[in-house]
Amino acid sequence: MNITLVAETAPAKTLIPIIEKLDDDEIISLTHDTGAMELLSPYSVDIKAIGESRKNTSVKRSNFTIGRLVLQDTYKTYKALKNSDTDLVITCGNSGDVRKGILAAKKLDIPVLHMEQDIYNPIEMIAYANLITVPNNVAQKNLKKMYGIKNTFNIRGYPQAEYVNRMELESKEEIYEKYGVDDFYVLFLGGDTRATDIPDIISEIQKLDKTILIVPYRFDVKYISKLITRRNVYVIDGFVDLLSLMKASQGVIYCAGMGVTIEVGALSIPAIKLLGFHRQHASNDLARKLGITVVSEYDIASSIDSMKQPNGERLVKNGYKASLKVAELIHEMKIFTKDPGGLSSMKKIWNQRKKYR
Repeated sequence: MNITLVAETAPAKTLIPIIEKLDDDEIISLTHDTGAMELLSPYSVDIKAIGESRKNTSVKRSNFTIGRLVLQDTYKTYKALKNSDTDLVITCGNSGDVRKGILAAKKLDIPVLHMEQDIYNPIEMIAYANLITVPNNVAQKNLKKMYGIKNTFNIRGYPQAEYVNRMELESKEEIYEKYGVDDFYVLFLGGDTRATDIPDIISEIQKLDKTILIVPYRFDVKYISKLITRRNVYVIDGFVDLLSLMKASQGVIYCAGMGVTIEVGALSIPAIKLLGFHRQHASNDLARKLGITVVSEYDIASSIDSMKQPNGERLVKNGYKASLKVAELIHEMKIFTKDPGGLSSMKKIWNQRKKYR
């Protein structure tokens, strides 16, 4: 079977354990993300860019600009799929790449398996996926209740946890030498961070009498650096081995979604999760289930000393079972007969997503 993957970095980590369980399938990967390209390259016969990564700043792009960029990238995705011999498209996550992948696949009448982990804010185009996997019964019931989506399958876990658990990490001593500190906390500003909230987050962080290493991820380093006013708060520029850095830290404060929640959970790293842009999010539910405190930026100081290690043993165990189940499903797509939600479901998801705009 010829399979095309469409994913960004965190979803790529979900897909890798699944790819490794397939037999002679030929993999093509489409992404706008250089991190995903690096991760998927060893497993792919070809990788194509379907746009460019765009750093967030304090300046919000207009709807016209966003729409133009999405259409350009969707056309690139369409051309890449049209010129391949794809039997199945697999998408994962709630990024723009998922929208481009499903839209292009629908236009070309290629079946889609989508892996959904956030029932509160999915990409509206999952309404046209042929099969949607979910991590638990709650997600399965809510996709049906909220959006009328019934073509789901409960894989009972998060495959990314398997990926994280078997990663070879740098030793703490190597990390200490690289960054010149051995008693620090990590602040990670990920996809759930709104640019307008960053000044308040940085302000609260600087009230702590602790060494902080800031990983800005999608945000411009210069923009973040201008907000730093005290010693022992550093912004890391360039490549970051985030897993090793977090594991070597005293704890992690993060404003991100499912990917980092699974990572700190699987590695049992003490953590605080900031509520971020999406106040209602499946990653918040998972964090609380793992024992990770979920707070606003104004509660960081009162919560940091009570950080505790999440129990990630079951998360990892279920992650392995989930990736095995998805690998089995990939070769059983032809027996799945339930219809996608279609236009009605897409409208319901669109109305739900309005809450976050």
